[in-house]
Amino acid sequence: MRLLCPSILSADFLNLGEEIKIIEESGADIIHCDIMDGHFVPNISFGPDVVSAVNKISKLPLDVHLMIEKPELYIDKFIDAGADMISVHFENNYHLNRIISQIKLRNCKTGIVLNPATPVSLLDDVLGIADYILLMSVNPGFGGQKFIPAVLNKIRQLRKVIDDRKLNVKIQIDGGINLDNIGVVCDAGADMIVAGASIFKAGDKKSVIQQMKEFISKK
Repeated sequence: MRLLCPSILSADFLNLGEEIKIIEESGADIIHCDIMDGHFVPNISFGPDVVSAVNKISKLPLDVHLMIEKPELYIDKFIDAGADMISVHFENNYHLNRIISQIKLRNCKTGIVLNPATPVSLLDDVLGIADYILLMSVNPGFGGQKFIPAVLNKIRQLRKVIDDRKLNVKIQIDGGINLDNIGVVCDAGADMIVAGASIFKAGDKKSVIQQMKEFISKK
């Protein structure tokens, strides 16, 4: 079963409660929270306080994507705020096993993130310790970017490795996903679809979510 994960990075924060109510009522499965520190990526988003506020008004699982330096210093804060899933980047974590263990000790699902230019092959020794792998289909830092088609091959490669090794690891995709490309992303093997601007900037958010949900359920 594929899951749709709207990213609130693109939401109207002046009306965040209403935005979350709309996506919840429209059938969203997970709320994706993009955390940026202005160092690892060239943008600043929000922190544990916003995650905590979202947790108080929504029953959906919260998926926290840490695009920050030294995520180990903030993992407990985000879990205390209500994170059900936390993903960290392969690229800036030299002690990845230790960080994954830190997250698992708090009974939180763990994800490993790869930027578009990072090869899937680098995951060989750590693939089995994660609950999901997040493949970025844009360079992280800003919402509303265009999908990088070359990432489709990375999804296919990762899908084959996971299936061949019979691992219980999901594939999440994030970046530039919309109604025009969600089909090929699903066909390539993605399990969790993150979409931000295509949902929150739409005139009819409910319709877009329902179309996406209907589309991925048929794949």
